[in-house]
Amino acid sequence: MNQDWSDIEAELIVKDYFKMLVKETHNLPLNKTEHRQRLLPFLNGRSEGSIEFKYANISAALITLGLPYIRGYKPRYNFQKAKLLLTIQQYLELNPNIYSLFRQFVNSHLAVKSVAINFENWVVSPPSPTNYFEEPLPLTYRPVKINYLEREQHNRDLGFRGEELVMEFERYKLIRAGREGLAERVEWVSRDKGDGMGYDILSKNLSGTDKYIEVKTTKLTREAPFFFTSRELQFSASVAQDFHLYRVFDFNNNPKMFCLNGSYKQFCKMEAVHYRGWI
Repeated sequence: MNQDWSDIEAELIVKDYFKMLVKETHNLPLNKTEHRQRLLPFLNGRSEGSIEFKYANISAALITLGLPYIRGYKPRYNFQKAKLLLTIQQYLELNPNIYSLFRQFVNSHLAVKSVAINFENWVVSPPSPTNYFEEPLPLTYRPVKINYLEREQHNRDLGFRGEELVMEFERYKLIRAGREGLAERVEWVSRDKGDGMGYDILSKNLSGTDKYIEVKTTKLTREAPFFFTSRELQFSASVAQDFHLYRVFDFNNNPKMFCLNGSYKQFCKMEAVHYRGWI
């Protein structure tokens, strides 16, 4: 079935998605199959697969709005942007209490301790490139005032804990390679010298050369966008060969990390979200 989702169908599935998001954020039991099957009779002959796909579209739409999403639904960006964004917007307007959920997502207690990480299988491959494409937003679109994904990244405790793990990981790798002397020279730059250098950790390659690491941490999945400053962008370009982004994700459940090397322009798509102007 390929026909577009009706307004009523979109409203029903968005409402159900937020019910699941509430449960996940509050660490309550969540049976996605049960939700899907309960919704099925109210839709216009949809298959369970099409419902799953739509849930993933909603994840993508929430990312577009700067909002958290259900970790189990990997974002898919090929969705009816106008209808889905407006449906979510209407839901938010009718349910303003949901913003307390977003604030909880940003400020929630961090449960994972660094001693629980097994560095043997900590690093995984980066996510596949998204099929994200620019599409004009509907004229009636009203953006959410706060980008909660960006605000989560600015959570000082979360950032500190992610950098702490990377410090341990870098030292672990060097010690395991028999380079204890280099491991002692790994520096936590953002903590000891300030968070404006363009990178967080100064590590060492096995050859002894410098390795500049910027750490971005999230409680969401590896598909979540990350945010960086113009200073970080410029610095990554100036030392592209030795610059590494370490993306720590799923921090509160089963922390993993993927790594990218080069300048930001080389390894990711970029979107300008802030501008500075003067006369």
